[in-house]
Amino acid sequence: MEKLDKKTVIFNQDAFTVLPKIKSDSIDLIVTDPPYFLSNDGITCKSGKVSSVNKGDWDKAKIPVETFYFEFLKESKRILKPNGSIWVFGTMHNIYYIGYLMNKLKFKILNNITWQKTNPAPNLSCRMFTHSTETILWAKKSSKSKHYFNYELMKELNNGKQMKDVRTTSTVSKKEKRFGYHPTQKPISIIERIVLASSAENDLVLDCFMGSGTTLEACIKLDRRAIGIEKEKEFYDIAKNRLIFTINNKYN
Repeated sequence: MEKLDKKTVIFNQDAFTVLPKIKSDSIDLIVTDPPYFLSNDGITCKSGKVSSVNKGDWDKAKIPVETFYFEFLKESKRILKPNGSIWVFGTMHNIYYIGYLMNKLKFKILNNITWQKTNPAPNLSCRMFTHSTETILWAKKSSKSKHYFNYELMKELNNGKQMKDVRTTSTVSKKEKRFGYHPTQKPISIIERIVLASSAENDLVLDCFMGSGTTLEACIKLDRRAIGIEKEKEFYDIAKNRLIFTINNKYN
């Protein structure tokens, strides 16, 4: 465990080692992007060139995929406060598992947000439509939870109109990758909107698959307390350097 400042703690450990140690009913908000388990020796397009779809051993399932997601969601439900909520990123390859398991564990799904990418990678097979979206499921802990939603701010950010469940942006900019490359990094604008919408200042936010640290960077900028967990040392170091840079620029 490393404490980067008074509000930010990160772990270079497996999520399933750290999660059981987190106190029940202690987390206000979970924002995370779990492995999609797409590393199946196929091909994709990267920077205009044919590339392997394999992302690394971390994206290969060591246990049944359903079991992985079930255990992650079960622990998430335990540690969320009674009025807490969770946002989980996914694609067609895994989001239906996650939605089904959320219902099985008696979460209450509030929205499925569609993130539309303006610059998706082309489909090399030319036998289907180009994959240009990801889904983000937003759920509260139970049907009785009185979840936080900053409706007025979201309306203000949307020129006085109710905000819809579609976000259209480009993929991650080069500036956001200055500390290193992560294959599934999300734009900070997406994460900042989520954190603003569903948490208040000083709330405790968890990202148990921290990756390059985007969720925690948003929390630092927006004055939330945050816990990040990342198993892979390479990505942990990217996130740590990125977060220290963010903290230094905020307070100096």
